[in-house]
Amino acid sequence: MAELAGVSVRTLHHYDGIGLVQPSARTGAGYRAYAAADVERLREVLAYRRLGFGLREIADLVDDPTTDAVAHLRRLRGLVLEQRDRAVATVAAIDRELEARAMGIRTTPEEQLKVFGAQLYETIGSDYPATRRTEPRIAERVWDALGDARTVLNVGAGTGSYEPPDRDVTAVEPSAVMRAQRPGGAAPCVAASAENLPFEDRSFDAAMAFSTVHHWHDPIAGLREMRRVARRVVVFTHDASDVGWRHRFWLTRDYLPEVAGLVAGRPPVDRLAAAIGARLEPVLIPWDCADGFLEAYWRRPEAYLDEHVRRAVSVWTRVGPEAERRAVDGLRDDLSSGRWAERNRDLVALDAAELGLRLLIA
Repeated sequence: MAELAGVSVRTLHHYDGIGLVQPSARTGAGYRAYAAADVERLREVLAYRRLGFGLREIADLVDDPTTDAVAHLRRLRGLVLEQRDRAVATVAAIDRELEARAMGIRTTPEEQLKVFGAQLYETIGSDYPATRRTEPRIAERVWDALGDARTVLNVGAGTGSYEPPDRDVTAVEPSAVMRAQRPGGAAPCVAASAENLPFEDRSFDAAMAFSTVHHWHDPIAGLREMRRVARRVVVFTHDASDVGWRHRFWLTRDYLPEVAGLVAGRPPVDRLAAAIGARLEPVLIPWDCADGFLEAYWRRPEAYLDEHVRRAVSVWTRVGPEAERRAVDGLRDDLSSGRWAERNRDLVALDAAELGLRLLIA
């Protein structure tokens, strides 16, 4: 067992001694005998350990009676992806400094510390105020879906773009950078995650989440938490299936196929809806959408050449600098040559496009 797990026998003895992974039986000679369930638990313990969790934290995680093996795998997958994203962002920051130094430019001490600082991944949101504004036509759909709710919990609230101004709103946002960018007079904001909302059952008339579910470690757990704390749930998200999103949108289809890897393994939108008994409603994107999320510029392709536009969309950081440069260079060439216009001539006559965005209403 020690050899297969890549740990020492002493480690297994320690896990047994503290009750973290106790073998189901002992042989006549006194050797520990691990059953299939023991192996599964050890796998979870080692995975959390290698992600940097302490043994007490791990014990709480693996002993959680509400989390089964599949839920642990989904949580672990989300944590590993987050580590990968941080690594990609670190590489991108190092590349930028190398390029600056090659040109004889010395970065400031503050910029140098950001390469390895805790704020690195959160810099993805530093350009949100410039391009991520409330789109009134989409906001109207969301607010209508809230019905007669007077108290609203906004989960994964970000800078608060879509918070209804005429209701009593409480926001939840785990990112310190996002919380810092909330305007004066915005709703009070709690630092917490969707999967562990610090509120009693049925504390709110409604809970909403706008374009945030794809950032959660465990989307289904987060949605169930929303359902627990509110009598109505409204979620703005996207259908990440081939037909519903990637193949329909020219940017991900023709220039950024790496997006397929980012969404692989995510629960499909119909499963998200089923988890909370929600109905699905399509949301069209107006051609002049004010909110600069990924699909917003479907009829304004030149916008994707703008660095500030890309930095306000997490996908661009997550695919890595090489894929980003290739996509931007390819799009720039196709716009100059007229190839983009030729491929997408049918878009010019559309005032709104159906690109897989959905409202989940429960």
